[in-house]
Amino acid sequence: MANYQATPQPAADPGNTLGLVGLILAIIPCTSTIGLVLSIVGYIQSRRAGFQNSNALAGIIIGIIWIALGIIAQVTGIIAGFFQG
Repeated sequence: MANYQATPQPAADPGNTLGLVGLILAIIPCTSTIGLVLSIVGYIQSRRAGFQNSNALAGIIIGIIWIALGIIAQVTGIIAGFFQG
């Protein structure tokens, strides 16, 4: 009788879930900062384990875009306030 070993399970990506949660939160404008931070942490965890995490990368990009748009809106509002008064 032959002794066969089971094939090992592939290693799981440690930052996959965190990257997905970060992406979802980055899409929502009011939670984009939290989503950006979670996406960065998930991306770093995946890179250290040797995986590509496209969800986390998309969360980083979307989070940065929402934060930049928020800053532009704030500056525009401040400038408009100076000229109104």
